[in-house]
Amino acid sequence: MDPATKKRALRDITYGLYVVGTRDGDEVNAFTANWLTQASFDPPLVVLAAKKGSTSTAMIESSGVFSVNTLETGQKDLAAEFFKPVHRVGNKFGNVAFRLGETGCPILEEALSFFECRVVDRVDRGDHLIFVGEVINAGFHREGTPLTLRETGWHYGG
Repeated sequence: MDPATKKRALRDITYGLYVVGTRDGDEVNAFTANWLTQASFDPPLVVLAAKKGSTSTAMIESSGVFSVNTLETGQKDLAAEFFKPVHRVGNKFGNVAFRLGETGCPILEEALSFFECRVVDRVDRGDHLIFVGEVINAGFHREGTPLTLRETGWHYGG
């Protein structure tokens, strides 16, 4: 297989951009993710891939919960905030306000919508861990169009 062809083909998979919230005890964290999809209607399940060895992935493993904050078209800068480690001060990550959801994970006030999950399965393959999460709470802040990776001009995929 030609590596360049493989890379180009994999980059044609369409993705949204999300800020995934985590917690472990009283500590909370968040990171930008795009490998997320719904996997079942009943029960409502999503599948999330999270990079091995990261603080947030370890927090999901420890707590068994995570939140997903759907970003709105035009929120590229908000997505970029969570590519690097962010410092929490009270109820803010930098200048990004959040509240704690039912799971204790952060729900971003600026997000379009959100849902919270309880991990029901985990798959360890490759350089990411795959979490299957059952949606146990959901809500939205406003109507809008979700942000996509393609809109940002960024690429994630090998």
